[in-house]
Amino acid sequence: MSALDGRVAIVTGANSGIGKETAADLAAMGAHVIVAARNPAKAAAAVEEIARRTPAVTMEHMPLDLASFASVRAFADAFNSRFDRLDVLVNNAGLTLRKRTVTEDGHETQFQVNHLSHFLLTARLHDRLTAAPAARVVNVSSTGHTFARDGLDFDDLDWERRKYRGFLVYCATKLANVLFTRELARRENGTKITANAVHPGWVGSNFGREGDMGPLIELAMLAGRPFAISSAAGARTSVYLASSPDVDGITGQYFYKCQVVAPSRAALDDAAAARLWDVSAELTGAG
Repeated sequence: MSALDGRVAIVTGANSGIGKETAADLAAMGAHVIVAARNPAKAAAAVEEIARRTPAVTMEHMPLDLASFASVRAFADAFNSRFDRLDVLVNNAGLTLRKRTVTEDGHETQFQVNHLSHFLLTARLHDRLTAAPAARVVNVSSTGHTFARDGLDFDDLDWERRKYRGFLVYCATKLANVLFTRELARRENGTKITANAVHPGWVGSNFGREGDMGPLIELAMLAGRPFAISSAAGARTSVYLASSPDVDGITGQYFYKCQVVAPSRAALDDAAAARLWDVSAELTGAG
């Protein structure tokens, strides 16, 4: 019997990179894995590739565009209508952009895709997480959150007033991931749901190459690529948190290389975590 037999998992952004490797590993452990991705063709190709690598896995893809709250709600409604439980939710998808763009919902794209839509998705799937014997939420953050040293600017979360610097906006969203994780863990304290955040490491994936990071950041990433780890290695901590009995009951932590590490001081601001929750609930209609 495999470690995750009979369990149901969702991995966002699982059509490539560490998301695909996370989905592959969870499926190999026996879970029924939902590849949640915006591009149906890429998602289908990922499922087919994983099935060739590991025969007899049970996987499927369902459309999810995190730049659209309507798409998030439609995904959650479709999932909830078919499944009576959700054991693992890996909020993995993310992007970084050099130039400011706005989603159909009126929010800065990185803020919505990297944080707000994952907040909404988790909220809409809450009943199915509660129905699982011991559900785990894994939020993929980054060491980039440490560059948001002054915390979040709650008066300008959509970066309308400040000069837009794409990498710093990305870092702020990664800080939001950790704050969201800690507040979710606090609110679920004493329940069967745990939540932890992950820094996957410096991964040599397609991340950033499909976005618009700007020449300086792209040059730095290119120079560092020989030192990067593989997507499979980058997925290990997410897989560990999603599956290992070693972390039963552990919640509200920030992990790197399968170990608890300290996040930034800004990430430990309980008042900011609670405020972000309230603001996110208002902005997404999840309250």
